[in-house]
Amino acid sequence: MPLFPRSASAAKQAAGTNSSGAARRIRKTGVVAAAAAVVMALSACGGGAAPQSDGPVELRFSWWGGDKRAQLTQEAIKQFEAENPNIKIKPEFGDWSGYWDKLATQVAANDAPDIIQMDEKYITEYSSRGALLDLSKHEIDTSKLDEAALNAGKSDDGLTGIAAGINAATILANPKVFEAAGVPLPDDSTWTWQDFERIAAEITAKSPKGTYGAAAYGTDEASLGVWLRQNGKSLYTSDGKLGFEPSDIAEWWAFLKQLSEKQAVPCASEVIEAEAAPLDQSGLATGKNGMAFWWSNQAPALEKASGGDLKILRFPTKTGKAADAGLWYKASQFWSASSRTKHPEETAKFIHFLTNNVKAGEALLADRGVYPNSEVRAAIESKLTPADVKVVKFIDQIKDELGEAPAPPPKGAGSIQEIIKRYTSEVLFERLSTEEAGKKAHDEMKSAISS
Repeated sequence: MPLFPRSASAAKQAAGTNSSGAARRIRKTGVVAAAAAVVMALSACGGGAAPQSDGPVELRFSWWGGDKRAQLTQEAIKQFEAENPNIKIKPEFGDWSGYWDKLATQVAANDAPDIIQMDEKYITEYSSRGALLDLSKHEIDTSKLDEAALNAGKSDDGLTGIAAGINAATILANPKVFEAAGVPLPDDSTWTWQDFERIAAEITAKSPKGTYGAAAYGTDEASLGVWLRQNGKSLYTSDGKLGFEPSDIAEWWAFLKQLSEKQAVPCASEVIEAEAAPLDQSGLATGKNGMAFWWSNQAPALEKASGGDLKILRFPTKTGKAADAGLWYKASQFWSASSRTKHPEETAKFIHFLTNNVKAGEALLADRGVYPNSEVRAAIESKLTPADVKVVKFIDQIKDELGEAPAPPPKGAGSIQEIIKRYTSEVLFERLSTEEAGKKAHDEMKSAISS
């Protein structure tokens, strides 16, 4: 996840190629503070749906992503409309950076799209304000969905999101970089963080200047979440509070500094520069990094960009046991609906189609991650690219090693990533000690989710 994901503007990411969710590296899953601020200003907006019309119905459907995602999604729309000629779907899409500002403004103006592609960062924010429809009250079959992915869309406000895809945090390795350095690939079922450090430093030492064993982590909450889970803590608690202490995040930064000092990862200025690079110019894609932290669904786009085969690895652990990695199935995105849609039944019918219809699966394939419906996943496997099949097999491979799904981000969590990213920079440039950064960051995060 960088540990480690990113997901920024789709113009610079793989959202339009083959990624789900924030379609850039986990670590750059940018925050949209303005969107969160507008949503927090909303009053509850449930109920009030107008009577349905007997004539043709038009539903607005919004999502973020690039050109490839738009092409696949509009093919799914075409298939739905062929089966439901009295329901027309009007697409509204754009890149990640502007999506949340626009959505918050629409919701505040009571002009929200009927169907909304939602992210886990903001689903609690919107659902707790009454902006999302409780889908459990409508006819949508969820019996074939992975339980953890299904539960990710549930809260005290009901089922306000149905997973559009599932993925997992991974380390992707570029075998060409390993081979050029004469370093064997690790056994990812037994390796530890000490192994990771040693291997990454060895690759750097045996590679041309400017090539490093691994990309750095430290610019998003997902990477921190994995570290905390492996240490018996959590990013958030079930009651919406922080699940760790300042010393926990200080240790996370201390290990990052250790990696940097041993040149296992790039120096501070190079880390910051890499953050601005689009997916196809990332260190892993260009052969400048032997390993990097990404979501599993981003592997196909990265493999295409690198021009060669990439290896999907489990995370290292403290114990050397894969079951202690603390990984989980993450809902890459959700299908949600406005609580003020004038056509709740037709909206639910479309979400049911996206979730359960093989024709929808054949159109969308693995763009938003591994299909969460097991029957659809099996039906479309023959149509997937070899890279997508590799991801599906990895997702299936780790299913018996998964930990409990983490608590969902609470209200105000949209600002957490920027806090983490900012203090990671302070630590790497040695403007703050890890202890100072841990305390300041913890205080800011606590304030963000309690205000």
